[in-house]
Amino acid sequence: MRDTDRALVQAATAVAKLRCRSPRHTRAAAARTADGRVFSGVNVHHDSGGACAEIVAVGAAATQGVTELETIVAVGDRGREIVVPCGPCRRVLRDSFPGLRVIVGPVDGPRVTPIGDLPPEVPLGGVGAVDGPLPTPRPAEG
Repeated sequence: MRDTDRALVQAATAVAKLRCRSPRHTRAAAARTADGRVFSGVNVHHDSGGACAEIVAVGAAATQGVTELETIVAVGDRGREIVVPCGPCRRVLRDSFPGLRVIVGPVDGPRVTPIGDLPPEVPLGGVGAVDGPLPTPRPAEG
């Protein structure tokens, strides 16, 4: 892992400690561009659905005109654990940024893996994680 990867974990952890203080916000993510800009986000829980922290961070980057991300990390438990993106997030990240690097593993020994090396559908559990096969879209009627 690079020093910039460790700094990205620290950035996500800082956001988690500052902003993840309620059941509505339990995870934080930080994403870095190749030129070193960092964008962060927190998840949003709601009875009707919500958004994962990784997708919020991608949206934050997009609002600034970013079209490519180099590395992403998500943390839970106010920064005490690194969280692997859920299945649907992995799909979005892989489709949007095929060369993306993802920081995974324990906080005391994280490692970097290409998004393409993460299986698309693995049960991960955890609050808000929705994993398993994605439903097959039905053809439009009419």
